[in-house]
Amino acid sequence: MTPHEILRNGLRDVHKMLDTVVEGMTAAQLNFRPSEGGVSAFFSLWHYVRTEDNIVNYVAQRKNTVWLAGGYDERFGLPRTSQGTGMTAEEANAVRIDDVRGWHEYQSKVWAATDEFLGSLSAGEFDAMKVTIKPLGEMSLWNGLFGVCLTHGYRHVGEIEYVRGVQGLGGLTI
Repeated sequence: MTPHEILRNGLRDVHKMLDTVVEGMTAAQLNFRPSEGGVSAFFSLWHYVRTEDNIVNYVAQRKNTVWLAGGYDERFGLPRTSQGTGMTAEEANAVRIDDVRGWHEYQSKVWAATDEFLGSLSAGEFDAMKVTIKPLGEMSLWNGLFGVCLTHGYRHVGEIEYVRGVQGLGGLTI
């Protein structure tokens, strides 16, 4: 398997995990914040999907994000350009969803845009193409997609599983 195939398959897997971990959750369950602290399942999901959308569409391709092209910021009443990095606890707690079906529509469109983009690239482009991801700086597209999207996604799956667990909903395996 080539690095390109590993990345594409890995992102497909993390997308499937993120779809599965929130499947059937209501808006109230997604917006629930554990009394122990931390963020809601929805904040973790929103942050990850918005980050991937920004990196794949805006940073790598210099085109509008799915978020802005679809008017999802207005539809959900959420920040136009922010995806959560650097937010205060108060700002993060204000990130909530009521339209769960609409959210899943947006999320699916991001997954499709990512897969289409990865399918259009040659293996050599991953190392040759440089991107700047704020606040991390310049890096190869490979490092941006593998380090910031793929591995970052698994972290957020775990956060969502935790929030599911404290609500008695179980994780992906139980």
